[in-house]
Amino acid sequence: MRNDKPNLIVELTFQFSIDLIPFVELLESQKKYVIAKQLLASGTSIGANTREAQNAESKRDFVHKLK
Repeated sequence: MRNDKPNLIVELTFQFSIDLIPFVELLESQKKYVIAKQLLASGTSIGANTREAQNAESKRDFVHKLK
């Protein structure tokens, strides 16, 4: 399923993770540590899960990894 041409969803989810970091830092500066940690973990996992799905062995595996 892997394709080496540009993939919009992979690029957007990666950019979302990068853009999320300053907001998490703002939350931490306001001593909102728990929500900042949860937001960082869940926000960055979106890109990781999308990238993992790109390496699926079949269409069925791709759908499973995105769920």
